[in-house]
Amino acid sequence: MNINSILRKEGIELKSQLDKSQVNRIATIISEKICDTFPEHNLNYNDIFSMLSTLDMFIAKMPADSTAAKYFSKINAIYFSDTMDLENIDTLVIHECIHAIQEVKNSNGKLLKLGLYNFSSSKGQGINEAAVQLMATKIANVQEDSVKYYNLDFHTPSPLFYPIETALIHQMAYFTGSYPLFHSTLYSNHIFKNTFIAKSNEKVYHTIENNFDLIIHHEELLSFSYAELAEYSQNNANLNKIKKLNQKIDNLKNSILNLTLSTQNLIIESCFNSELDNIRDMASVKTFRQRLYDFNNLLFTTANYDFYSKFYYEMMNKLEEKEELINKHGVLNYLNDLQTDLLDLTKDQFGFNFFRRLFNKLKLLFEEAIREKN
Repeated sequence: MNINSILRKEGIELKSQLDKSQVNRIATIISEKICDTFPEHNLNYNDIFSMLSTLDMFIAKMPADSTAAKYFSKINAIYFSDTMDLENIDTLVIHECIHAIQEVKNSNGKLLKLGLYNFSSSKGQGINEAAVQLMATKIANVQEDSVKYYNLDFHTPSPLFYPIETALIHQMAYFTGSYPLFHSTLYSNHIFKNTFIAKSNEKVYHTIENNFDLIIHHEELLSFSYAELAEYSQNNANLNKIKKLNQKIDNLKNSILNLTLSTQNLIIESCFNSELDNIRDMASVKTFRQRLYDFNNLLFTTANYDFYSKFYYEMMNKLEEKEELINKHGVLNYLNDLQTDLLDLTKDQFGFNFFRRLFNKLKLLFEEAIREKN
């Protein structure tokens, strides 16, 4: 597919091309900012500048239902909306430049991975967009804000662009830390995925990954539907068409709301249960209690949402039981020894997953026996 065909398909109307000095200016600013913002990732300024400065950059009229900037890997180019002020490098410009940095291609130039997005499986687009935008907000020093979308009240690091996705990825990073997330986003590796799986489990990660993709997909459909509704309204279309479109829009909004809350609940339940299982002493009890309380600042809330409050109460009860076991028996030290012994016995023959299930069952039986003894 040639450049003109790609642009026609995307509904992009080319206006002008940035000259070399303009491209170099953008490449310089972003290369400096990204290296200054993430020094722990050992980024090389010269490498980033060299890559960004070779991109073709254009000013174009973008479709009303698209973002104000878009990177095309196949043609090594970024298109900026003619409404953008390129004198002020905002998160959208940074976002698309990060996409260019993320690329992993084979020897034939075929794109294999883009950060957390695996092209061979077509999974991870949503979670990658969220991670890239979270990085862009940190580079641009955007302040977190309180917003309301789709009847959801929440705080987000990116109030205007991917607000839900960045808030959800922020929740995941609460458990993994930001280093694994940003390292995998930049270097297209599995560090973040494996870290989150260690904090929850593999099934949970893939469910969340799929939910991110669905949220992105529903948002795109919602944008198309709004554009279609505006067109029908201007052309005095019959009321039945407008009514159906309004119903479609309401359904999409509800789907986004439900997906967001189910993803949040899955993160809360899986990760905090995992942390509870790993409590070893009174210091970790105190840390867990504070972390559970502080998560309240990251919550999506809406009318009648009570999952977190119920879960919080349940965890407090379980935490009291942990405290009793630690105070009376030091039982978790014995469980650590049991875990090590079982690992030696089972890992070669049955593998890690079998061991983990076996240990969790034995641990529950052991704790129950201690409680019954008292």
